[in-house]
Amino acid sequence: MEKKLINLGIFGFGCVGQGLYEVLNKTRGINARIKKICIKDPDKPRPIDQSYFTTDKEDILSDPSIDVVVELINDTAAAFDIVATALRNGKAVVSASKRMIAENLGTLYTLQQQYHVPFLYEGACCASIPIIRNLEEYYDNDLLNAVEGICNGSTNYILTKIFEEQLDFDTALRQAQEKGFAETDPTLDIEGFDPKFKICILLLHAFGTFVQPDEVFNFGISHLNDFDINYARQRSGTIKLIAKCRRQNGHVVTYVLPHLITGHHLLSDVSNEYNGILVESSFSENQFFVGKGAGGTATGSAVLSDISALTYNYHYEYKKIAQRNSLALTNDIQLKIYLRYKKTGQVDLADFYTISEKYESPDNHYVVGMINLEKLKNAAWLQNKGVNLLVLE
Repeated sequence: MEKKLINLGIFGFGCVGQGLYEVLNKTRGINARIKKICIKDPDKPRPIDQSYFTTDKEDILSDPSIDVVVELINDTAAAFDIVATALRNGKAVVSASKRMIAENLGTLYTLQQQYHVPFLYEGACCASIPIIRNLEEYYDNDLLNAVEGICNGSTNYILTKIFEEQLDFDTALRQAQEKGFAETDPTLDIEGFDPKFKICILLLHAFGTFVQPDEVFNFGISHLNDFDINYARQRSGTIKLIAKCRRQNGHVVTYVLPHLITGHHLLSDVSNEYNGILVESSFSENQFFVGKGAGGTATGSAVLSDISALTYNYHYEYKKIAQRNSLALTNDIQLKIYLRYKKTGQVDLADFYTISEKYESPDNHYVVGMINLEKLKNAAWLQNKGVNLLVLE
């Protein structure tokens, strides 16, 4: 495939699809062209010639001249059907659909092995940061201890505007939506689902462990209020939504939670729509990756990188799986958290292992203490909108 022209069949032409079109037409290093783009709405105005478009998926999936299928749609079930069909048809596939990939990783891995075709998805995790490729190639034989960081550009943009410009939550969210960093329905971002899908994918490449997203605890930033923000400021800190997977006593711990971090923390300076990933290993110790984590061209550049890699017959080797030392998931760890609530009795303080600080006022109460992650994951009181938590570093 190295010298021949690569014909691309693309599904979806939204923010990322248009970003890919833009970066592909600005680069001179890849001998690839878009042959056909499958879209849902034929009447929607498009910024490029209508001859590119079709509404029939078979115009791509059944076309023998199309070498690479690029899947960039929002419908999870339809995306999986497209990717699975393309792999069964012997076509290389590139995708940026983190939810679809996270929910079907086991099946997608099996399809790659069965049909001997590559499936690349760097754009599904942290946009412009090449974290999957680094885990696969640079850390393939390293004993990793942790992969953690800011994996969602939308929430990081919102939190940056709150702390640096004193915007209220709703205004910061609206700005993120206007810039294309957050969807019209921002639930997956602000509730922490989007970074959870990404950390499930990174977990496989870091530790060789398959998990379903519903096994991983996520709690976002939608419960955040002014009291929490002032609590962080009074301690010279800021709040970041952090996704973690960490080796712990022969197991691996994975979660997505808001953290209160101070200025010495590397992630404290990651602002706006940028992402930051920390990799901790036994051999090479600590590395820090920073890059744009939201936006069409940022994700489009990652998709383009995967397309380029396919011209050299690249595929994921999933070396951590091959090494047969995968770690089982556990939630049996203690976290130090700040827990804010409205009134006495609203939360069960008996769930805490220890409490080191307690505060009460007419409007807000809080405690600081140690709690088991499994206990926190199953706490019904945490679903109350008047309750919020921050992990304390």
